[in-house]
This record gives sequence, C-alpha cells and structure tokens, in this order.
Amino acid sequence: MTQNISHLHPTEVWSAFEEICAIPRPSKKEEKIIAFLETFALKHSLSFKQDEAGNVLISKKATPGFETHPGVILQSHLDMVGEKNSNVNHNFDTDPIIPYIDEEWVKAKGTTLGADCGIGIATQMAVLASKSIEHGPLECLFTVDEETGLTGAFALKPDFMEGKILLNLDSEDEGEMFIGCAGGVDTIAIFNPKNETAPKGFFPIEIKIWGLVGGHSGDDINRGRASAVKIMSRILYDAYHNYGIRIHNINAGNLRNAIAREAKVTILIQHGYKENLVADFNVFKNEILEEYKITEPGMKLDLSSCDMPETVIDNNTCQSLINALYICPHGVQTMSYAMPGMVETSTNLASVKYTPKGQIEVTTSQRSDRNSSKKHISTVVETVFELNGASVKHSDGYPGWQPNPESTVVKKSIEVYANLFEQAPIVRSIHAGLECGLFLAKYPHLDMVSFGPTIKGAHSPDERLNIETVDKFWEFLKALLKEI
Repeated sequence: MTQNISHLHPTEVWSAFEEICAIPRPSKKEEKIIAFLETFALKHSLSFKQDEAGNVLISKKATPGFETHPGVILQSHLDMVGEKNSNVNHNFDTDPIIPYIDEEWVKAKGTTLGADCGIGIATQMAVLASKSIEHGPLECLFTVDEETGLTGAFALKPDFMEGKILLNLDSEDEGEMFIGCAGGVDTIAIFNPKNETAPKGFFPIEIKIWGLVGGHSGDDINRGRASAVKIMSRILYDAYHNYGIRIHNINAGNLRNAIAREAKVTILIQHGYKENLVADFNVFKNEILEEYKITEPGMKLDLSSCDMPETVIDNNTCQSLINALYICPHGVQTMSYAMPGMVETSTNLASVKYTPKGQIEVTTSQRSDRNSSKKHISTVVETVFELNGASVKHSDGYPGWQPNPESTVVKKSIEVYANLFEQAPIVRSIHAGLECGLFLAKYPHLDMVSFGPTIKGAHSPDERLNIETVDKFWEFLKALLKEI
C-alpha cells in the first residue's frame, strides 16, 4: 500500500488527479477548485470564463492543421460526494482526500475518493496542458453541483459554449460507451413530531446498523445491496406493533444519490418487554445476515443500552413514520425491455434525518428512462408518505437523455475504440443521471457520447479507481480527439 500516485501512467493525468485530491470540493462549495482551475488556465495562457452559477469554461485553440475540425467540448463536474465511515475523522469542507494504491486500484482512506468526477477533471487538465495532442477547437466545461441537483447544468446559458460535439467524461465503466441516461426527481417527506416527556417504566435502547456496501443509487441499485433505512424500518415495525416502542431519535442514510450504509435509532421499551425485544433482535440479526450474506458480507447490527433521554416523539408520529418507512418502495421497480439487462425505473429510500427546526425529513430519489414511469413512481412514494400524515414536495427533477444509435460521434467512437484495442466497445444507456439531457435542452444541436475509466463503489467510502483503465481511457480520448 502506497500513497504516491503521481508516478502512475499516464503521469500527466495522475499528477493532476493528485493535485485535485488535495482541494476540498463538496457539492455547492466548489470555490477552491474553481480558483485552482483559473490559476491553471492563466499558467497555460488559456481562455477562462465563469458564468453566474459557477460553471467554468476553458478554451484551447486547435492544433495546426486541425482548425477546420468540428469544435469539441470535454465535460465533467467539479463537485464530489462526501461520504465517510463513521469511525473516520474527516471534514470534506477543509480536509484533503488521501489517495493510496491498493494493488490494481486507487482508493481513499475511509472516505470517498472523488474519482467521480475528479478523474474527468484531471484528464481535461492533461489535454489542455499538452503540447503534443492533436485536436480541433477545444472547450473544457466544468459544471458545479452535479451531485446534489445538477444546479450548474440547469443554469447553463445557451450561449456559454460553441462546440458541436460533447464528450462527457463522467461514466464509470471502461470499454462501454453510454448514449443515454435516466431522468430523475427527488421526493422529500416532512414529519412534524411533537416532543413528549419520556414515559416512566421504559428502558432506553440504541440500535445501530453499519458496514453496508452502499453505492450509487442509480448505477448500483440493481446489485442487491441492502439499504440501512429499510433494514431499520423492519426492526422498528415489528418492535412497535409487538411492544409499543417509542422513538427518541433516528438518523439513517446520508445523501439522496447514495444507497444508505448506516442507521442509528434510540428507542424506549417497557421494562417487561426488554428481554423479548432482545430475543427478537437476535433472531432478526441472524436472518438478515443470512439474507444478505452474498451482497453485504460486512454488515453489522448491534443493540445496546444507552442513557435515558428526556423526550420521545409523540405516538402518532412514531407510528406514522415507522409505517411509511416500512411500506415505502426501494430498489428496482422495472427492467428495460428496449435494452435487456438495464434498469428502467428505480427508487432510493436515501435518508431519515432531523432538520434544524426539529422536523423529521425523509429523502428519496426516483429514476427512469421514461418520464411517465418517473412520474408514476414518485407519485407512489408521495402517496405513501401523505397517507401517513407527512407533507411532501418534489424537486424540479432533470430530463433523461434519449439514446441515438445513429449519432455520428457514437459511430466514430466505436470505430476508434475498435481500431485501438481490437475489440468493439459495449454501447448502452445508463441508469445513473448524467448532465447530458440538460445540455441537449439548451444545445439541441449537440452530438454526445459518454465514457470513462472503471470506478467501483462511487458515492461510498469503498470508491476505487482502476489504474489500468485510466491508461486505456486516456489513449482512447487522445485518438478520438484526433479522428473526430
């Protein structure tokens, strides 16, 4: 295990990625990485501009002899998902990511790595700094706040860039070309609990779930991984309906686009039922570990006594919250018939948290290739929570990107890849959300394709970047820029 990654090949990409890891860049807080790119552009005498949302465009003239080639836009997003293990002390607002090499992978110490989409940023920087790569007129677009709402892509003005071809560098499977993506929307439920004095004759217990794999709520939703929120809801449902437990506090999951990895709840139970609950919990623990032994080998569950709280949430809210979490759908809803093996519609029960106002906020996200299906599943989730007394709101959502197999840049990408590696790439759509659908709404003339190196475990502390595929990604990009 070693920390130095700048010696890896291609060094120009890995050196840039190592610099990027040192710069905090959580969503909505991209000021430091923007300043870094401005300094980079100035150093290399490149045109730099920034729009009101914070999106950055760095332009580079065509290399001699390529002036008449069509303008190409390379695109990635500046922000990263900040997820860490509960035992790791890390502040994503101020602390650098510490990358290290573990055999064929680059990982981070107990946190997300930020390869999504830091490796895209690094690759753009390497192209911009190069004096030998041949290309036509080039623009590098760096968008802000992709991970928490695609704010930058939504705010992009139709006159910000000029290129006719866009290469999105935000995909995570080398050897695959993505020509479409799902659209999505967030559905957020708010409960307004009333605090009551903790009842006498009750015993305090803390239940914890941790060690789950988690992952990207789009790209990993079909991998059979457990949701800590759903597992906790099963425990609470039985405990409430069997023993009338009360809830003091609940904290489960974290980000809207990540499968929930951890959950913790403090409950009160009547003294006479304590041993029954412990026995039920141990049975459930064995059952759930067996249920997920293949996909969640590191899952852990614990029940222990804790300090007696002063308050609990009112019984009506307690029952309504537990029922809603228990019946709220989570996971794959339908598979695609148009593209066999691909998820068409899914929903993610992402988190349950207290707001500063003392409300309980449940965040979910829905994705689908079909707008009608996206609307349907978000309405199902809305109905579940409204029937249980919560107020519900939806985000603005974002459109999908409809596949176009006849795209000129897609055909050229397939040709270049096959010639370079003597193997045709897989061409498909992706269930994760890309910014391409929003770009197409602003720039309907764009011809687009998305590709990248292999990243596993995105949006979780298990995020890792495959070293060999970064080299292939780099060689392919250089060849494609020359041939377009």
